[in-house]
Amino acid sequence: MPAVRRARNDPGQYDDLAGEWWRPGSPLSMLYWLARARAHLIPPAEREGAVLVDLGCGGGLLAPHVAGKGYRHIGVDLIVSGLEQAEQHGVVPVLADAARLPFADGFADVVSAGELLEHVPDVPRVIAEACRILRPGGWLVLDTINDTLLARLVAVRLAEAVIPAVRGIHDPKLFVDPRRLQAECARHGVPLDVRGVRPALPALVRWLVTRRNAVPIVPTFSTVILYQGRGRKGNQ
Repeated sequence: MPAVRRARNDPGQYDDLAGEWWRPGSPLSMLYWLARARAHLIPPAEREGAVLVDLGCGGGLLAPHVAGKGYRHIGVDLIVSGLEQAEQHGVVPVLADAARLPFADGFADVVSAGELLEHVPDVPRVIAEACRILRPGGWLVLDTINDTLLARLVAVRLAEAVIPAVRGIHDPKLFVDPRRLQAECARHGVPLDVRGVRPALPALVRWLVTRRNAVPIVPTFSTVILYQGRGRKGNQ
């Protein structure tokens, strides 16, 4: 049977790749590396019963990196095949749209949005929801792709040429300018600090050759391609 041809950014592509979330050498390996780097931005829980809401949790790749930090880890996604795997890794699965979260105001101590925002058509609404469910003093952590020509070249053309399995997974029209993102977060009481990140290049070259071993994600001076964000919600 021929492969289904999907439009760019069709969520069904993650069903097509359902067997790749945890496979060593997977075309989704970059998501695992980014999850590990994002976990470094999440502090240990400050209270008993603290909640981490993981938006766009996919197969639960963040789970092993926050397992000892004291949170009840809730994963939100629209892809059932991903949520089923996330649950196997200790994540409480919630089938929901990140733009319409089924949680009360101030529900979460941490909201993580990893490699999500470049897939959503309404970034302001997702940010509004993420900030709404965040309690005063809680942390928003995220990473995404910048809306630049170089990002489109690297994250779309180059990535799809090197790893054909991810062809069409991004729509570059949805990439997110960090200044726009900071402005949206500030509107909801979360001043967001951003910094550029990239894979460690020697390790990435080795991975491309061998498809073995994790690649560290390291800070870089520029946000032109990938960037992380971290902000704490004010008490007012």
